[in-house]
Amino acid sequence: MSEASDISMNGDEKGAFSRRRFLKAGLTSVTGVTLASAAALFLNDQTTAAISDKGIGGLAHTHGKTHPFSLGVTQDNAQGEMDPMKFLTAFDYGKVSTLPDGTTLREYELSAIDRLIQVAHGVYYPAWTYNGQVPGPTLRATEGDRLRIHFRNNGSHAHTIHFHGFHPANMDGVFEHVEPDGVYTYEFTAEPFGLHPYHCHVMPVKKHIEKGLYGTLIIDPDPPRPPAKELVMVMNGFDVNFDGTNEFYTVNGFANYFMEHPIKLKVNELVRVYLVNMTEFDLINSIHVHATFFKLYRTGTRLDDYEYTDTVILGQGERAILEFSYKSPGRFMFHAHQSEFQELGWNGMFEVEP
Repeated sequence: MSEASDISMNGDEKGAFSRRRFLKAGLTSVTGVTLASAAALFLNDQTTAAISDKGIGGLAHTHGKTHPFSLGVTQDNAQGEMDPMKFLTAFDYGKVSTLPDGTTLREYELSAIDRLIQVAHGVYYPAWTYNGQVPGPTLRATEGDRLRIHFRNNGSHAHTIHFHGFHPANMDGVFEHVEPDGVYTYEFTAEPFGLHPYHCHVMPVKKHIEKGLYGTLIIDPDPPRPPAKELVMVMNGFDVNFDGTNEFYTVNGFANYFMEHPIKLKVNELVRVYLVNMTEFDLINSIHVHATFFKLYRTGTRLDDYEYTDTVILGQGERAILEFSYKSPGRFMFHAHQSEFQELGWNGMFEVEP
């Protein structure tokens, strides 16, 4: 089976699982349960799923109870679920030491792993991951630190890591393909300060990104930004039937998670969102925050240059730092300002407490 199709689905148009059929049916509930139930309804009795041994590293051979909608994947194969709430504030500062010249050295461990992830209630997807999660870990450093990233490819295809920012040519993650069971060490100085994505750059790049090989690198200025409640939000999509379009859109990997689990804030609390767009198969993604405006620092490379708005549109690989607060308590929505994305999972809620 080809790299571009780890799961093949057979079925007529009537039973096809697609975002068009979701929207045509008016399935706009804010819960992932509705979306997953809809997926099951749209699969006819003849629909089958076959998982390539190559595509998920042989997980298809294990035995277990099949989930009501799992594309033929057994629930026993699924990863321990990544918690999107914990991901918001999970920063990996690396193993820290000091070089002879006094420079701070930060060492990180990243592995490419083929793994099943749950992207909506009962919907599993055979992803390619960094450290078993989508998005990958959020790495964090200060401008001027020396970064050393030890990469091991435990996946079934060649992979790399391409970091946005400054680095030597042999650290660019384009030509230095790491084959399965191979290792490579990336080393460079953390610069410039700002918000930078990282992702696999092996062709076809769109496939390696869509399958989940991306994450975030935050490089803080020195001195750092003012204290705030800091949250990482990575916008992404999932093509669960491999037709070249996304059936689900999420922040931090799980459809409608923050509608079901609102993010708690305090009145007048400064909130800083590190927003990254890694959505594949769509030209743009966006965020709209209700009932307040945010300072928008594009790429985060300037401290004194910002827009003041409540909506921003980002192309893939674009990112921005948003700073805002709420003047009154209550529940306030945030979501993509493409209605289709919102209805297919890119929807959330802030719960602001006194």
